[in-house]
Amino acid sequence: MKNIIIAAGYATRLYPLTENFPKPLLKVGGSTILGRILNDVDAFPEIDEHIIVTNSKFAQIFRDWAKGVSLSKPVTIIDDGTCTNETRLGAVRDLLLVLEKCSIDDDIMVLAADNLLDFSFRGFVDAFRQHGTSMIMCHHEPELRKLQRTGVIAVDEDMLVLQMQEKPEVPVSNWAVPPFYIYRKEDLPLIRDCMAHGCGFDAPGNLAHYLCELVPMHAWVMPGTRFDIGSLDTYEEAKKIYGE
Repeated sequence: MKNIIIAAGYATRLYPLTENFPKPLLKVGGSTILGRILNDVDAFPEIDEHIIVTNSKFAQIFRDWAKGVSLSKPVTIIDDGTCTNETRLGAVRDLLLVLEKCSIDDDIMVLAADNLLDFSFRGFVDAFRQHGTSMIMCHHEPELRKLQRTGVIAVDEDMLVLQMQEKPEVPVSNWAVPPFYIYRKEDLPLIRDCMAHGCGFDAPGNLAHYLCELVPMHAWVMPGTRFDIGSLDTYEEAKKIYGE
């Protein structure tokens, strides 16, 4: 299984802090945001490589960072060739670029690089093995305002995804979808062809939304909490919670 990290954003709401520095490498709790994710996932025997896709502006910063990390699995940095927020490819096209450049023919775990978690992805991978389908993660979200700004799913009693919405005005449930996914090797041909069939390209949830209408997909309920660092205020809040 390849662990693909989407880290090509420009995080404009964190300027000037991230104007010339990638958000995933900001320090929190004695590590970086990305480092905390990789330290967890690197221990999984299923994972054989970490692939980080970023933009041209930050690619060398990620390469320099990768030289100094102690991980048991190799780290590959992919430059998506963009230099500005206006010319960004979007998360789905970044993933397609990785599949092409790395000639991937394997299960893939796709993670956004800018989230802090108080739980391990171990259970997510175990659920993928148990169900044998592509997987998304979900959590219960009681606030309508937050549901209207994210992906939302309807599921059956076995957590099979019945429907997925992107930023719905009228959500079908309180199950919100964070940007963490596992896609089966068998589903890669559909992923590679998704843009030809109208799949959205900006948000990573666009791909899950597209796929769940074509193949069975299950959801795994987060056993803890996720902290999304989206502004200078939330970054300062994260440091108070997790430490400097």
